Amino acid sequence: MAANFDLSGRRALVTGAGRGIGRGVAEALASAGAHVTLCARSETEIDEVVATILACGGQADALLLDVTDTQLFKSRLAEREPFDIFVNNAGTNRPALLEDVTEEDFDLIIGLNLRAAVFAAQTVARGMVQRGAGGSIINMSSQMGHIGAAKRSIYCASKWAIEGFSKALAIELGPNNIRVNTICPTFIETPLTAPYFQDPDFRKETLGKIKLGRLGQVQDIVGAAVFLASDASAMTTGSAVMIDGGWTAE
Repeated sequence: MAANFDLSGRRALVTGAGRGIGRGVAEALASAGAHVTLCARSETEIDEVVATILACGGQADALLLDVTDTQLFKSRLAEREPFDIFVNNAGTNRPALLEDVTEEDFDLIIGLNLRAAVFAAQTVARGMVQRGAGGSIINMSSQMGHIGAAKRSIYCASKWAIEGFSKALAIELGPNNIRVNTICPTFIETPLTAPYFQDPDFRKETLGKIKLGRLGQVQDIVGAAVFLASDASAMTTGSAVMIDGGWTAE
């Protein structure tokens, strides 16, 4: 008996695909056989990733837009065939103590991490339901969707909300054979997190909580994405895949 990780013939959409985790996941899905549509605001970045995938013999195309423009996202997806796989990855953070959080900070974090993610999932799920062939929705969450941390009150709020949203959506879409799960990384070394680790005290504190003793890499995430996208996880829905190096084990 062998697990089936083959994604040949399936169409995947990845948001925030121009860099970091999104780029890694897009490349991994393509390597497993999927045709991947990369969605992001930066044309230069996603065109580069598309070119890389094509050069490696994969299938990919670009969708240039800002996912916070929910109506544009909806109209642009209406022009395309429904997707089999959706990796709802676009996200951001502005770490700050609550007393220093501004309304602009709140609107930015909640607007992208929650509002845009919810309505992007709604749009993609509608297409999956109408097509009637099932699918997999993977919401990129965080270990911070299961714990708390100083200077991350709004980020935690957005990711705890995504966890609840994903479980509810799994219940709603289960009868349509659409699976909904989350991936919950610890700190991954990406362009977004790089500035945090310029603070040696923060780096030391972080490594002290990761039981494996190192920061996560994008490579640590992509296997979970392929698993959740494929038939290898055909009985997995409403679940959170923790990739936190043991942070939440205590």
